[in-house]
Formats: sequence, C-alpha cells, structure tokens
Amino acid sequence: MRLNILQATAAIALISISGGTQLASAQTAPAAATTAAPTPDAVQTAPATAQAATIAQTALPPTPEPKLTEPLYLRDTGRDYTHLHPMFRNVLKPYTATDVPQANLGNTPRLDTLLRDGKIYLSLSDAVVLALENNFDIAIARINLDIADTDLLRSRAGASLRGVSTGLVANTLGGSGTAVTGGGGPGGTSEGTGGTGSGASGLVLSTSGGGPAPETLDPTLTSNLEYEATTTPSTSVLTGGKATTSTFNFGYTQGFLTGTQLGVTFDNSRATNINSFNTYSPLVTTSFRATATQHLLQGFGPSINGRFIVQAKNNRRITDSAFRQQLLYTVNQVEGIYWGLVSAYEDVQAKERALAQSTQLTEDNRKQLTIGTLAPLDVVNSDSAVATDRQALVASQSNLEYQQLLMKQAIARNLTDPALTNAPVVPTDRVALDRLPEEDTAQDDLVRQAYANNPQIEQAFLNMKNNQITIKAEKNGLLPTVDAYAFYGASALSGAQNPNAQNFTTGAAYPPNTYPSIGYGTAVGHLFNDSSPDKGVGVNITIPLRNRVAQADQARSQMEYRQSQMRLQQLYTQVRIQVVNAQFALTNDRAQVKAAQAGRDYAAQSLDAEQKKLKLGASTSALVLQQQRNLATAENALISDTAAYAKDRASLLQLLSNTLDRYGISLTDAAAGVFSASPVIPGLTAPQAPAAPKPIAAAPTPAL
Repeated sequence: MRLNILQATAAIALISISGGTQLASAQTAPAAATTAAPTPDAVQTAPATAQAATIAQTALPPTPEPKLTEPLYLRDTGRDYTHLHPMFRNVLKPYTATDVPQANLGNTPRLDTLLRDGKIYLSLSDAVVLALENNFDIAIARINLDIADTDLLRSRAGASLRGVSTGLVANTLGGSGTAVTGGGGPGGTSEGTGGTGSGASGLVLSTSGGGPAPETLDPTLTSNLEYEATTTPSTSVLTGGKATTSTFNFGYTQGFLTGTQLGVTFDNSRATNINSFNTYSPLVTTSFRATATQHLLQGFGPSINGRFIVQAKNNRRITDSAFRQQLLYTVNQVEGIYWGLVSAYEDVQAKERALAQSTQLTEDNRKQLTIGTLAPLDVVNSDSAVATDRQALVASQSNLEYQQLLMKQAIARNLTDPALTNAPVVPTDRVALDRLPEEDTAQDDLVRQAYANNPQIEQAFLNMKNNQITIKAEKNGLLPTVDAYAFYGASALSGAQNPNAQNFTTGAAYPPNTYPSIGYGTAVGHLFNDSSPDKGVGVNITIPLRNRVAQADQARSQMEYRQSQMRLQQLYTQVRIQVVNAQFALTNDRAQVKAAQAGRDYAAQSLDAEQKKLKLGASTSALVLQQQRNLATAENALISDTAAYAKDRASLLQLLSNTLDRYGISLTDAAAGVFSASPVIPGLTAPQAPAAPKPIAAAPTPAL
C-alpha cells in the first residue's frame, strides 16, 4: 500500500512537471506507468533501492533537446585562434608570440550622429544597437569566444583544457536584471561555494577532465650537443692522457589518438684520445633506436585520447550559447533602463504640470485675497502645495539625471567628452499596448519554444555531454595499465687509426692502414643493414592493488552526472513557471495600464470640474488642491504601470529567448561588434520628441 502511494505521488509529480505540454505522447505515459507498477509479490520482495530507482525513473519525463547554437567561427575577428601559427608555412612562426589587439575603449561613430543641439535623441532601437556595439559587458563576453578557441587549439595538441567563463557579466548598472544566471568563474555572477571542485547552481565539477592523460599529439624534437676536452692523470699505462669528446644526440617523440607513442633516438659520440691503447682516434660511435608503445587497456583508443578535443568543441558551443545569453540579458537590461528613463521624463513632465497648476491656483488666491473674497488661510494652504510640488519636481529631475547617466554608461564606453557627458538623453519612443503574438499563444507552445531556445538549457545539455565523456574516461581509468611495445635499433662504429696505437707484441707502433678507416656514412648505413641489430618486443603491466583512487573518481563522476541530470530537469520546471508567470504578468499589466488610464482621465475631469466650481464660488481652493493631488497620484500610477508593462514585455521575450530574432539582431554581427542596420523593435509608438526639462521657477514671496 505504501509503495502504491509513492508511485501515485511520482505520477502526480510527472504530470505537474510535464504540465500537459505533450512532451511525451499519450501512449508512452500509460506504458511507463504499467511497467513501473510491480505485482504484490514483487512489492514484498523488491529491495528499497529498486523501489527508489523505479520512482526516480518515473519522475523524469522525456524532455526535448534544445536547439544548439552553431559555433561562430565565421565572424571576422582578424585572427583564428584555433589555428595560430601552422609550421608548414614558416617553421619559426610557432615560436613567436601572438599579439592580441588592444581593446577599443572609444565610442562608435553612431553615438555622435544622435547628438543634436546639445541633446542625445535616443530611440529604443538606437539604445539597443549602441549597447551591442559599446556595452562593456558584451565586449567582455565577446572575448570569451576567442578564449574558448585557444582551448580547442590546446586540445588538438593533447593538452588539458583551461576552461572559459560562461557566466553572465553583470557590471552594467540599472535595468531589471531578471535573468537567471549560469556558469561561474571570472566574470560570472553565480558561483558555487565549498572548494575548488564546486560549480554553479550547487553542482560539483571536480572530475571534469579526469581519467587517463591523453597522448601528447604534438611531436617533440630533442637534441643534446656537447663538446668536452679532458686531461686525465695517468695511474697506469692503460689509462690517462688527453681526450676530447663531442656528442650529437637527437630524439623524436609523438603520440597518436589510438594510444600509441612513437619514440626515435639517434645518438652520436666522437672521441679523440692519444692513449696508445686506443685503436681508433677519432672514434665515432653511432646508434639508432625506434620504439613503439601501444596502450592495450587504460588509455586505449581515440575516444580516450581525443576526448579533450570533443570537450573543447562542446565548450566552444557552450561559450557561444553563453554569449547569446549575455546578449539577451543585456538587451533586456538596456530596455529596462530605457523605460526607466521614459518614466523619469514623463514623471518630470507630470510634476511640472502639477507645479504649474498649484502655482496658478496660488496666484488666483492672492488676487482674491487682495479684493477680500478669500481667507488668508487658503493662500497659506496653496503656498504649501506649491512648495510640495516644487520639492517633488526637484526630486523627479534628480531621478531623471540619474536615469540619463545610467543610459549613458550602458550605451557608451567613454564618457570623458564634455559634449557627451553634459548632453541630456531624450527618449523618443513610447510603448504601445498592441498585443504581442506571444500573449495569444498557448502556454504549452510558449513553453516548448522556451525549451528549444533557452541558453541555460542548451548549456546544461552540452555540459551533460561533457559529463558523459568524463564518465567514460573515469571508467577507463579503472583498468590496469597494459602497454605492449616493440623496438628496433642498431649500432655502428667509424673512425681512423690512432697514430699513437702501439702493437704490444712487437713493442712498435702499428703501421699505417693496419686498421682501415671507416667513414661516417658507412657507419650510418650499417644501422639499417641488420649487421648489428638490437630488436625486441615486450609488455609492461601495472596493476594498482585495491585501486581505491580510481574507484572513488569513477563513482564521483557518476554522481556529478546525476546532479547535472536533475539540474537540467529543474531548469525545465523553472523555465515553464517563468514563462507562464510572464504571460500572466503581461495580461495583468495591460489591464492595469488601461485601468490607470481611466483613473487618470477621471482625475483630470474631476479637477476641471472642481476648478469650474471654484470660479463660480461653489467650491474651495482646498477641494481643488485635493483634486490636483488625485490627478498627480493617477498620473504617477499610469507612468509606473506603463513602465512595468514595457519591462515585462521585454522580459517575456527574453525568457522565450527570441529577442534577437524578433528584433532582427544577427548573432554573428553581435559577435563581430559591427552592425550595418539598426534593430526593428515592434510594439512602439514614436511621438514628438519631448523637450528637455525646464528650470524650476523661483518660489513666489508670500504677501499676507
């Protein structure tokens, strides 16, 4: 009975997670439920671990694979960091440094074209494209693309990966910043804690890159050149004398993806010794040896030795996805700053209208006070209202200046130019209440669209592929080391007869040519004619007893993979909730804006009616001031509700990850940082550009 309850709970969780998105067919779900349900006898005999495994499998519904971002190798950066200096073009070029271009700290010319009459007239499209060109967050993330390419270059040499930051760079001030961050490391905004093996979102990444070390795929050439002259004191007639020795040794090693290593040595030693016991002087000793070693168990095969190349390619795609996520985040942030600037401008205009109305009422009250038809207390009341409106206008103008600064730091790299620093930013676009197609789209369709396009899901999916590679490597690391090797070598001599060589039988020196001279070329030929071979085969076996380190790493890699599985499923759930909530929020925001518009219209009409009553003597200035306060409150509500609607609309597109497509922003253009056309942002109205804020008039001097 208890197991049935657990199964029912898992089934409910399955339904709640899938949410009717039709991710699994209607035929698959019953089949899975039938398979998962054990018989009563099986319930009594099945261990608890099997029950938990059944429930865990049931609780993970099939989910669609994301649409992967294509690597941006075709962008025009002027340098391909996956192939820096090929040796076949210039043998010395690989040993020279690569100069990375200086960072561009100046603004693009587009910003200067928007400066007219000392003001920056800025549309939302201009703000977005300027951010894509100048924003430091995007510029920093853009360099990660090239950094990932350097890891691919390392992997092709068989070296380990250094990694690259995939977290969001969120150093721009202002905006909503509603995106859920991912990644970690330098430049990231979401890091795990608890040690060097920790990763983002509570995941552990300690076994990444583990397993047998791949073969070094770049060949290595070594040499040893040495000259030595010695004089050894004689202790007998057999030793001592002057000697010179020259050494010319060369070596070549290279690994291959199959787990094979080739080593070749070619050693030469030339010795000259005047000792009479030496037959040849100079004497040249030449030897050659070629050894091939093949891993048979641990480290065998291209899948083990080439895994870093596959991981580097996956990391490159993860970096591209993270860059796309950075674009979505920053564009949404700039939109939030823009609508905040629009709200600040409209708030200043509303405060100016309120101050003008209260000032006009004060002037009328003073005239009535002069002719004796109004009490002095009403004038004091209206003067107090003027002071309050003036203070509100000052605060609103200060907020406007701050919003202008936020916009400038988001769309410009250099603010040292006084013409740019002191120029007010005038927003020219206003949001329209036209319904987006996404608002009328079924929730399930929106969720599937978000699943396919979401960069976080894409990155989690690619990270799981890397985890699978690590699991395979750690499993291979459990095996003993069994290396088969074979070698072939030979040695040969060359030289000339020692003129001091003595025949100890006769006591006289050897006649010339007693020992014929052997040329160096002849000696080298003897290395390969099998006249003095040195060849053989063998096997090296290394078996770590108990093997506990490899066991721990292999089990840990499986655990980390399970974490990444659950994290991916959690992302699917989070994205679903966020998309549904964003769609609801947009519907509520539109209703709120319409209600605020009606409230503002009612407050305006009420104020107009109360002012007419005052002129007819049927009302008081206090009632007029109250209606003015009501109108100011209604205008503030309309401004804030409109801004909330605009920001939530941009956030929905960001959650669906289709902002770039909707605005016509090319990902490759963004990677290059060069744009030929401005984005086309739908759902906007373009009224006449608002004027710069007016200076605050001096307060009238009360005269009672």
